[in-house]
Amino acid sequence: MSNTTDTLAQFQQITGLHDTDLCTEILSAHQWNLEQAISTITSSSSSSSDFEHINPTNNFEHSEFIPDNTAGPPDPPGLGLAWKLISLPVSIVSGSLGLVSGAVGLGLWAVGGVVSYSLGMIGLNNSGEASDTLVAVSGSVSEAREFVRRFESEYGDRGPRFVAEGFMDALERSRREFKLLFVYLHSPDHPDTEWFCEGSLCDEVVSSFVNENFVAWGGSVKASEGFKMSNSLKASRFPFCAVVMAASNQRIALLQQVEGPKSPEEMLTMLQRVVEESASVLLPARLDAEERRNNMRLREEQDAAYQAALEADEARERQRREEQEQVEREAAEAERKQKEEEEARERTAREAAEREAQLIKLREEKSLSLGPEPEKGPDVTQVLVRLPNGERKGRRFHSTTTIQSLYDFVDSSGTLEMGSYTLVTNFPRVLYGPDKLSLTLKEVGLHPQASLFVEMKS
Repeated sequence: MSNTTDTLAQFQQITGLHDTDLCTEILSAHQWNLEQAISTITSSSSSSSDFEHINPTNNFEHSEFIPDNTAGPPDPPGLGLAWKLISLPVSIVSGSLGLVSGAVGLGLWAVGGVVSYSLGMIGLNNSGEASDTLVAVSGSVSEAREFVRRFESEYGDRGPRFVAEGFMDALERSRREFKLLFVYLHSPDHPDTEWFCEGSLCDEVVSSFVNENFVAWGGSVKASEGFKMSNSLKASRFPFCAVVMAASNQRIALLQQVEGPKSPEEMLTMLQRVVEESASVLLPARLDAEERRNNMRLREEQDAAYQAALEADEARERQRREEQEQVEREAAEAERKQKEEEEARERTAREAAEREAQLIKLREEKSLSLGPEPEKGPDVTQVLVRLPNGERKGRRFHSTTTIQSLYDFVDSSGTLEMGSYTLVTNFPRVLYGPDKLSLTLKEVGLHPQASLFVEMKS
């Protein structure tokens, strides 16, 4: 029971059929032989595929068409290529996340699967295919990788260098590289498969020619994408190879198909013919693309030169502005300093004038505090003060006048700075400092007369 369940699940996965009863009926009719049942689906699907003929020209629109009415080996060299337009399965087209943009001579791909996938991701696609698309994207790559791994493990690295990516990505790669796409559909259980892979596909000359002139993609017919491509290409006999190129409207142009076991010589002859006769399509497209690249590179160089000149002009203008701003800043700074100096001088002069006014007022107050000079008498003391410049100042004071009055007398003269000196007598030497200011002349022994000197403080 477990074997039939596994076979049913594998059959549904490969064919994409979800009707369990239908799948069970098909498998039962073939005694649950998975390969025979798949072959039946393949042949039945092939009859419904639509082919359209196309001319081997750069734009696929004109030139004489050579029909292909054979399903077996290709026409002999010299008869021309048979071009067919084949619609790709929607699941394969929508499995690619990239929009494949066409070049001149290679057409334009419009991939609708991206839109349906995006709508499904945000919940606007009610068809329920969003998750299936995501699985197809990762599944096609994983299938391709698994095919490459199995092929190399069985036949080594002597064969073609198959790309480990989905069919659509491989087709896009061939379009970008202006090469044809070599397709190999692998049927692992077919009796001729091993002989063909060992003797022809892995032949050194054949594989080298394929690697040099084609992008090679392979898929197993037991895997989903390989099976669907076998339906699209109407693979009725294995081993099966094909040469295709990108067309338009989600289609490919079938240039050559090889069915059944072929010798290395036959393979090489057919592939050489395809390459030679497709040169009229690929070479002009390659040259046109090269010219576009050269023109683009020239425009980029011109744009770069213009940009460099523009940046140099901007740099010079920026330097000029910076120098001008520096000059303006220096001028403003000099003006500011000059203004500060003028304000400082004015402030100093004003403060000096205020101090001078205060001194004058203070001297006047001290002069007034002395009162009128008394007349000579027994209670009057004659005082003579000698200044540092040799000038002498004399005045009479009452004997009861304090030493502070002597300082007020000297200060009121305006000759010395207040507080910058001390009054002294020489014989005997006595300093009349702050401790004696409140004593009277008579108390300190300066009555009836005294001679004092001004001694400047250090």
